[in-house]
Amino acid sequence: MNDIVTNVVFAGLGGQGVLKASDIMAEAAFESGFDVKKAEIHGMSQRGGSVTSDVRFGERVYSPMAPVGGADFLVVLSEDQIEINQHYLAPSGKLLSENDLRDVKLPHPKSGNVALLGILSTYLNLDESIWLDAIRANLPEKIHAVNLEAFALGRSLNGAR
Repeated sequence: MNDIVTNVVFAGLGGQGVLKASDIMAEAAFESGFDVKKAEIHGMSQRGGSVTSDVRFGERVYSPMAPVGGADFLVVLSEDQIEINQHYLAPSGKLLSENDLRDVKLPHPKSGNVALLGILSTYLNLDESIWLDAIRANLPEKIHAVNLEAFALGRSLNGAR
């Protein structure tokens, strides 16, 4: 049995789509055949406060919380949340943040979360079509086109096709 579990921690402020990004990630992993666990901390999220969500997936996952120092990926939607959540990142982990989107024009100001998922997707062995289906399943149809464009933009920033 493969004991490898991938840990992804999403962090940001209420209203930035942290929870929605983690929902999409969790669905993509689940639809890829993995056992998935997810945990959320909302804090004062409805007033713009800190929000985190952990997504863990692998052949078998026992806990929904990523261990401190064990996140393979830390996806941060607000730069002021990097220092607060840095302790989750493994020494060999990868930080993805809005800095990675600094020099690009997003299709919509609120599509940064999905653009960062596009970047994240290039590091994970999950089929692109499953990601696209997860985006469609988790977002209203009227915003599919904008978010699919943001996802493709994120993938292109990391050289994926």
